[in-house]
Amino acid sequence: METSAQKITVATTVNAPVAKVWEQFNAPEHITQWCAASEDWHAPFAENDLRPGGKFTTTMAAKDGSFSFDFGGIYSNIVAEKAIEYDMADGRSVQITFEDHGGNTTVTEVFDAEQSNPVEMQRDGWQAILDNFKKYVENN
Repeated sequence: METSAQKITVATTVNAPVAKVWEQFNAPEHITQWCAASEDWHAPFAENDLRPGGKFTTTMAAKDGSFSFDFGGIYSNIVAEKAIEYDMADGRSVQITFEDHGGNTTVTEVFDAEQSNPVEMQRDGWQAILDNFKKYVENN
């Protein structure tokens, strides 16, 4: 496991209360609606056992069927409506915080960079998914 991995941070402020943001971030029926970095991708499957030791999996796929992969991990810490921590299969860790600003919620994700792709590409991809999440919550 890489312990000195570079950390990448992405964030957005969603114009919705933290309870709604938390629910739509974690419920599989919502995850499949927003978990994509661009219009030509989608998430046809998601499952989520939101508890320490619980696992999650989201299938991310090109809409044209040319490529898909499962993104998942195991939760190490959950604080309802405040924080989520998990480890991905490759050992990298992710910390997500939900900050309640009285009707608006800031979601911040900090994750260990992987070594295969440029940091900017990773940051842009994760930020695009988070931006899609914001759009989805604010419109639903």
